[in-house]
Amino acid sequence: MPTIRFRLNGLAKEYSGDPTQPLLWHLRDELGLTGSKYGCGIGACGACTVHLNGDAARSCLLPMAALADAEIRTIEGLADGDTLHPVQQAWVKHDVAQCGYCQAGQIMAAAALLEKHAQPSDEQIDAAMSGICRCGTYIRMRKAIASAAGQQRGEA
Repeated sequence: MPTIRFRLNGLAKEYSGDPTQPLLWHLRDELGLTGSKYGCGIGACGACTVHLNGDAARSCLLPMAALADAEIRTIEGLADGDTLHPVQQAWVKHDVAQCGYCQAGQIMAAAALLEKHAQPSDEQIDAAMSGICRCGTYIRMRKAIASAAGQQRGEA
């Protein structure tokens, strides 16, 4: 099998296993990076969201073969040392998480959105935040994203 070379959270990585294996299982089972969660396995829930070359991507659908020369960032690589990413800070400030299962994926989707749109509209937020939250913290997520972007939104 050919070796797949990619960068993960800023570090060079090589993979020589099954090229059809989803990235999610490589992260969780082989690298011990368990922040990305298994939710549905069909890319619908978003709990497994990571960044692929800066874009939010569902790692349960991403085969290892697609990672050649790619830059992958997981929730474990989002903070800068002990300094939380602005989205993570906003999540804490706005008390977004309840059960927390979807939160890593939601945070990664929000961070990717803000990298592309520093001042996103409500429509852009709605389009980017396609993950499912069983606890229904969508209003707090929107407030947290607006806060991380330095925007003010009306109270809901």
